[in-house]
Amino acid sequence: MTQPRPGMDHDLYPYSAMNRRPAISWPDGNGLAFTVLLHLEFWRLDPPKEDWRDPRYQGAFGNFYPDYTGYTQREYGNRIGIFRVLDRLDKFGLKLTVPANAAALERYPAIVERLMDRDVEFVAAGTHSDRMITSKLDADAQRWMIDESVATVERITGRRPTGWAGPAYGESEITAGLLAEFGLDYVMDWPNDDQPYMLNTKPALVSVPRQPEWDDGEIMWLRKVPRETWEDMVVAAFDRLYEERAAGRYFSLSLHPWIVGQFHRIRFLEQVLERIAPPRDGVWQATAGEVARHFRALQSD
Repeated sequence: MTQPRPGMDHDLYPYSAMNRRPAISWPDGNGLAFTVLLHLEFWRLDPPKEDWRDPRYQGAFGNFYPDYTGYTQREYGNRIGIFRVLDRLDKFGLKLTVPANAAALERYPAIVERLMDRDVEFVAAGTHSDRMITSKLDADAQRWMIDESVATVERITGRRPTGWAGPAYGESEITAGLLAEFGLDYVMDWPNDDQPYMLNTKPALVSVPRQPEWDDGEIMWLRKVPRETWEDMVVAAFDRLYEERAAGRYFSLSLHPWIVGQFHRIRFLEQVLERIAPPRDGVWQATAGEVARHFRALQSD
């Protein structure tokens, strides 16, 4: 009988107890690294039945095809919401990390132009938001999706992405190894920590947590949590991690323009930013790639 490994049932990364780790020091002695993720997504009106999407994302009237209501709700983010959100983020001069579907980059040149004027960091995020990587896909199919995503980011933005954020956190047992094969530096599909950590891929990827517990889509759309409560959840998470900054902590805020960019929700993003975005001692506001590179350098010291 195979002996169980402490705390784990796979070999993708080692179990690590928080109370047994050395502290992380971010640049300039800061204790909390803070990333804003602005998702650029494209959802198809009638995706092929062989593609898998997160089944929790249903329209107001259920899960059926073609779902015109759900499609147009999501499309609102790319017509209106993203510009409304960017205006608020610009007020604070925040660095942005943009997980972008290949299809969205192809379809929305006006958005890409605005983002490139702002010098954001693009992250490869699959081909479509309704095409997840799952264990149903073999290695060749996954390689095609990764290659299509990475190549499209590079072709349209002129910069090869260094990170990956899979649609709906979708991965299979082999995905991390395939991402490493493509020369990516970090992955954002493992929300199991308050710090980055190294994966056992060859070469080794950095896991930079993308935290769903205060993600606007997870909280306001899927869990139906009130807007006011979402605001307080974000601030409570940020404040708690700030209090724990002596050990080194990481906070990422995921924003989806079709959700928080709606006119009746944008006020709550404004209030979140007023409470967490102004510069404060001990906070390093950075892109996910900057966080991954700094953390990797710490491992070689």
